[in-house]
Amino acid sequence: MDIWRPGFVRATLAEILEAGSLEGFDAKWLVPQESRFTFLADPFGVVRGDLIHVFVEKLDYRDRRGRIEVLTFDREMQLANRQICLSEPWHLSFPVAFQSDGEDYLLPEAHRSGGLYLYRAANFPSRWERLAKIELPHVPVDATPLFHDDLWWLFHGRAGDIRGELHLAYSERISGPWWPHPSSPLVLGPRGSRPAGLAMKANGKLVLPVQDGSRTYGGAVRALWIDELDTLRAECRHGPVIGPTASMAPFCNGLHTLSACGEITLFDAKRIDHSLLGQMISLRGKAVRAVRQSPLLLGEIPIH
Repeated sequence: MDIWRPGFVRATLAEILEAGSLEGFDAKWLVPQESRFTFLADPFGVVRGDLIHVFVEKLDYRDRRGRIEVLTFDREMQLANRQICLSEPWHLSFPVAFQSDGEDYLLPEAHRSGGLYLYRAANFPSRWERLAKIELPHVPVDATPLFHDDLWWLFHGRAGDIRGELHLAYSERISGPWWPHPSSPLVLGPRGSRPAGLAMKANGKLVLPVQDGSRTYGGAVRALWIDELDTLRAECRHGPVIGPTASMAPFCNGLHTLSACGEITLFDAKRIDHSLLGQMISLRGKAVRAVRQSPLLLGEIPIH
């Protein structure tokens, strides 16, 4: 089983992408290691005044239902508070946090619900309300929004995809309606088709961090540079592979998030637990999840 741990470096994402590696950057962990079969992953950050709020997936393998936790730090990255801020009957992960027109939004991965839901802060950062369902021809995975040229763009995978496909949609409003882009899928294969952090501008160029899963799930990250983007065309190219460093040991078996957060960059790295006990707990968690995910148990999902 994969055990993830989130950390940060005091460098911008642009600086890391220019270097093409995390080597030479002082990587630090955000919090002490969780209990043996629990982990934190997928860090996304929001800077608010003198505080940095980092949203992460928290998962216990005993039930395999990810919840979203928010870790609040001061500017010296000393932990001030932590709490679960979003929990649903289904698994949540990849909590993309962003701001638009004075509002705070959260767009967590939720494909086991059968959809993708946009949340708006009712009381930032601790309470969120479901605002809209993102309607697309397929259920999105790890959806990552970007506002560019007066439109919203949504990079995402596709639930059930086994090849590795990066899709794109666009909209005039973050809540939709959304239209699939004619160039979808932009990328095919495991070498860089799954989002791995905030889409943004780095050194004047649009870039989306993506996972390189060619060796193992969440093995490394690379940049996907967007050279052309409009409603008719989308041209992109990959940068070099960025993996974990030896200084992250024993969490040096993979890296699957590089997320810009002001003057720091958030990441997560993994170790692999091969123990018999771990395998037993993982199988039990899968059984618990299968029962919980029954459509009869989920019922109707209200939108506020």
